[in-house]
Amino acid sequence: MEEEIRNILFNPTVGRIATIIIGVAIIWIIIKTIQRNLFSKIKDNDNRYKAKKFSGFVGYLLTIVLLSVVFSDKLGGLTVAIGVAGAGIAFSLQEIIVSFAGWLAFVFGGFYKSGDRVQLGGIKGDVMDIGVLRTTIMETGQWVDGDLYNGRIVLIANSFVFKEAVFNYSGQFPFLWDEIKIPVKFGSNYQMAKEILTQVGKDIAGDLTIQSREEWSNLQRKYRLEDAQTEPMVSIVANDNWVEFTLRYVVEYKKRRSTKTELFTQVLTQIEATKGEVSFASATFELVESFPFNKNKENRDDANN
Repeated sequence: MEEEIRNILFNPTVGRIATIIIGVAIIWIIIKTIQRNLFSKIKDNDNRYKAKKFSGFVGYLLTIVLLSVVFSDKLGGLTVAIGVAGAGIAFSLQEIIVSFAGWLAFVFGGFYKSGDRVQLGGIKGDVMDIGVLRTTIMETGQWVDGDLYNGRIVLIANSFVFKEAVFNYSGQFPFLWDEIKIPVKFGSNYQMAKEILTQVGKDIAGDLTIQSREEWSNLQRKYRLEDAQTEPMVSIVANDNWVEFTLRYVVEYKKRRSTKTELFTQVLTQIEATKGEVSFASATFELVESFPFNKNKENRDDANN
């Protein structure tokens, strides 16, 4: 009796069956755990359904692979056929697989989240939803100037995260540096112009100085970054036509257009109030006299020819 039990326990076929049972149990325990703890957090019903279907497909595929490995010496050429078929399926579904990998990168890598303003696949806008295969974006720009919505909803494959750069305008540092340029006529009061721009920058964009400084300090503690000036600053460059004043300031990423409008309004009002002490410059063109044109000489040259 003991010898029969020993023969059964050490039978290769029984060992393979036990391996398959244990392996299949481990595969589906992992699949069900992922579905319960990870996929259940997906709010969109359609995306959650697709994620569960895809994970089930992966579970069946792994089960087939396990069977082919355990019975490889018995299956012979069938294992090769299954391998070739699996390679063909993987090749035909490579875009879907890469998109799913991109979704995992979003979930665990923190590339962006819903509500962030990003540029992905050449499309800029606010992230509405992050699906298993696609990211939904409310587009900005295009035929609409500035960072305003144009009303077009764009679905972008998650695979683009591995193909192109991902620009996040509102991630760990929800501010942008922006600037306006003011051309000032030569002979103006340059010091007064600089004071006007500096004061206007502080009045309109100066309230973000402390907040943006704190956010930048947090980035410096996490990454290797140089110190950056978050206070409004004015720089001056002289060219052939005028003296160009540039006001650089920090602004919230969703208020670039409105902030720039307020800045230009205040600058125009205050410079015009100087009554000519500071004057705007504009491009001028001077017409010079051309060389005299001898029509009789041209006619004689034509006749000789």
